[in-house]
Amino acid sequence: MTDMSEESDRPAVAPFKRRSFLASAALATGTSAAVAGPAQAAAPPASRPLAAPGAGAVARLLAVPEANRGAEWIRSALQVAVELELATIPPYLCGWWSVKDRGSEVARMIRRIVGDEMYHLGIVCNLLVAVGGRPQIKAAAPVYPGPLPGGVRAGVTVYLSGLTKPFVRDVMMAIEAPEESLVRSARPSPTVGEFYDDLLKAFWALRPELTVRGQLSEYVGGDDLRPVETLDDVERAIEIIREQGEGTASSPYESFEDDYPAHYYAFGEIYHGRELRETDDGWKYVGPPVPFPDVRPMAPVPAGGWPNPPLHVGRLLYRFDTIYSTVLDTLDAAWAGGGPRTLGAAVHTMRGLEGPAVELMEISIPYAPRSTYGPQFRALRSPRR
Repeated sequence: MTDMSEESDRPAVAPFKRRSFLASAALATGTSAAVAGPAQAAAPPASRPLAAPGAGAVARLLAVPEANRGAEWIRSALQVAVELELATIPPYLCGWWSVKDRGSEVARMIRRIVGDEMYHLGIVCNLLVAVGGRPQIKAAAPVYPGPLPGGVRAGVTVYLSGLTKPFVRDVMMAIEAPEESLVRSARPSPTVGEFYDDLLKAFWALRPELTVRGQLSEYVGGDDLRPVETLDDVERAIEIIREQGEGTASSPYESFEDDYPAHYYAFGEIYHGRELRETDDGWKYVGPPVPFPDVRPMAPVPAGGWPNPPLHVGRLLYRFDTIYSTVLDTLDAAWAGGGPRTLGAAVHTMRGLEGPAVELMEISIPYAPRSTYGPQFRALRSPRR
């Protein structure tokens, strides 16, 4: 490939490191990732649930001196991880639902990645419970379009749309991008390895007590979610999130228990229209074709939502948002003592989102007849009792 084609997978803004809870934080501020290890991650029981960190939370967390990063600090960092993992699911679902042929290679790739993200959300929720916290999921629900949660990588705007090549590049690949992409033949950044070495060394050196009470076990997104009981479990959990998203420093295919490329490179295959292959010059998108699918032309959801939608569209939007809000409420309840049955109920309810979403994607917008509506993913307030 030419130099131009090698660079064309770059998002409109510089990519940020995978959303592992503290690697993301370090890259968001340009701080060396090595300082982001939870060296003081003690785990006393939480006396109250954490509030959603909000914009700029990452920078505030990193401003805390290492010696002062205690239990509350690590719980706050993990709540940022909850927000970041949750923020990926709605845009990926919109891309998947817009593909007409669900048996196509692209549809199957996106569906697998959605499942991974649901699993990652479960992992970080269990990690937060393990160190004495309680995930705040509905409070973390993002508004689209908007920045990534916590102030991570200013300049990336996450929006909802049907699948297009710009959407793949500027949202999907921008979310998952590693600090250095293997397909650009760049040398791996030493800070990535330093960060994970220091992070895991801190856990092993500190050996914090981990509680399994309140953690959940359930089949989520194609994987078995299990409680984090030991430091080995912590290590594996962090590595799963990192490697499934961005791959390793040596290969986009080195991940746990499957031969699929990491998310960033899978999205790259959709964008470039070719499978990723290792060549004498490094990793290139030169494999068999990956045809771009026929899609429902869902337009990007504008700021503030669809203006003046017709009555039948408004009803579908409300129906979708009601189901979505129920999912979020049920997830909150699951990690607040509801247990695996409640988590299973949330996963089951989530399947009901597809019907109204696809129906919206098949309704033309009056002022843009070549485009269709789509879900807004708005979290409705729970009714007062």
